[in-house]
Amino acid sequence: MNPTSRDKVTLKFLGVFKKAYGNSQISLEIKRNEKLGDVIKKISETSQNLRRILIDPELETPLSNTVILVNGVEVHLLKGLDTELKDKDEIVFIPVIHGG
Repeated sequence: MNPTSRDKVTLKFLGVFKKAYGNSQISLEIKRNEKLGDVIKKISETSQNLRRILIDPELETPLSNTVILVNGVEVHLLKGLDTELKDKDEIVFIPVIHGG
């Protein structure tokens, strides 16, 4: 396989993430075996509204009030932000709302 070949993944945004990004779903071209953390960084740089509610400004990682699924599996059960993505993967961003 060609290491420079490109894959496509689908990103879905639910709740406040959908509103912040302005779209509920996008298709994104990625490098083969690109890591989830790199994809999150890439999309957060395209939308300041999404970045504000998704990314911890000090750690530069997703905030703890975010559930991220890759193909229906929570990323902490995979390799977290180091999860390697492949063609046709689906990444879903779900906001977690805490009450008191």
